[in-house]
Amino acid sequence: MASQTSAPPAPSMAKAPEPTRNKKLDPKKPHIADERITKANWYKHVNWLNVTLIIGVPIYGMIAAYYTPLHLKTAIFAFIYYFMTGLGITAGYHRLWAHTCYSARLPLKIFLAAVGAGAVQGSIRWWSRDHRAHHRYTDTDKDPYSVRKGLIYSHIGWMVMKQNPKRIGRTDISDLNDDPVVVWQHRNYIKCVIFMGMVFPCLVSGLGWGDWKGGFIYAGILRIFVVQQATFCVNSLAHWLGDQPFDDRNSPRDHVITAFVTLGEGYHNFHHEFPSDYRNAIEWHQYDPTKWSIWIWKQMGLAFDLKQFKQNEIEKGRLQQLQKKLDQKRQTLDWGIALEQLPIIDWDTYQTEAKNGRALVAVAGVVHDVTDFIKDHPGGKALITSGIGKDATAIFNGGVYNHSNAAHNLLSTMRVGVLRGGCEVEIWKRAQRENKDISFVSDSAGQKIIRAGSQVTRIAEPVASADAA
Repeated sequence: MASQTSAPPAPSMAKAPEPTRNKKLDPKKPHIADERITKANWYKHVNWLNVTLIIGVPIYGMIAAYYTPLHLKTAIFAFIYYFMTGLGITAGYHRLWAHTCYSARLPLKIFLAAVGAGAVQGSIRWWSRDHRAHHRYTDTDKDPYSVRKGLIYSHIGWMVMKQNPKRIGRTDISDLNDDPVVVWQHRNYIKCVIFMGMVFPCLVSGLGWGDWKGGFIYAGILRIFVVQQATFCVNSLAHWLGDQPFDDRNSPRDHVITAFVTLGEGYHNFHHEFPSDYRNAIEWHQYDPTKWSIWIWKQMGLAFDLKQFKQNEIEKGRLQQLQKKLDQKRQTLDWGIALEQLPIIDWDTYQTEAKNGRALVAVAGVVHDVTDFIKDHPGGKALITSGIGKDATAIFNGGVYNHSNAAHNLLSTMRVGVLRGGCEVEIWKRAQRENKDISFVSDSAGQKIIRAGSQVTRIAEPVASADAA
């Protein structure tokens, strides 16, 4: 028997436990989020730390701003730093780490991790874990910020109210655990937040032009509030406002307003359909500064392996959604009784009913009741009356007048039967009953699609014969 040997030590990065669990948490005790909110326990449902950071501190900043003059240099720096910390989330947390839409060199990773911490939205590891769960379980109970629970909940409620961590869908973050930048930022997150969120903007404004308090209030507190609310719109507004050009089974939507608010993340329907694409906006005129920044970093050698879905696949998705919308619209329209559902009428019965006062007209083997339409016929009552009880196929298809596509569509709503032996229609009906291979096009609901010019009543225009010599 071979001697037992100890297993090789695990890498230090994996060996040290990550500070993600509350050591005081009793796994057997029901989580407060699973209990009904009452007047007696409502305060237990509130995440008071997040309420303080996300709501309380900004309120203090707004009050302090009333007594603090805003200098132009501070305002300019606050806007630039807002943009930088916003990119830390959109280009860093979101597209680089959560979706691995591209790869980054170490200097760019450090920069994005630093400014991302300045946005004060959690560590890369925590943020990306929840976001991957959001994509995997969109609009379900396992989605940590499902818009199905309400617009306000998806925007901010999921953070200010306690959630049961066991209900959040599980995701694989092994790649993040192997990234030293991610792990370092996670372990030192509080220090990173304090320095990049508050100390750094205060230092820049103070050492730069002597506005220490303005740097703290405007470039620090209020700038954090604005970038947080902008990012939160990706979870709320981007799932509520706009169109769904690629898929409407879930809530993500595309809208230019959301794109402006979120530094380009507003083309969210595209993003949820093609999440590994480094772009959110695929048209040149669409606003996506995050995409442009990543492209510039590539030119600088800081980013590489920018992923893009094939245009062919994107257009297939767009076309399928257009077809789906057309099918949904088609189902709201009256296309007449389906041919296979019409009764079969022999010629003698057809003529007898016509003689007994029923205005029946046969066109291409299909019998139509035009009684209510005679008075509205554009060519006059006499003209349409001349075809009653007869085979009006040639009359309708060029013998008297080559009727329009609209006329064929209108005629289809007046179907009442099919003539026995009525041209190709009866043959087609019999073949259908015998399960023959008859080709036709159906929409996503299984309804036959009648293309313009392909109506059963439209046949080739009769060929004019030569005059007798």
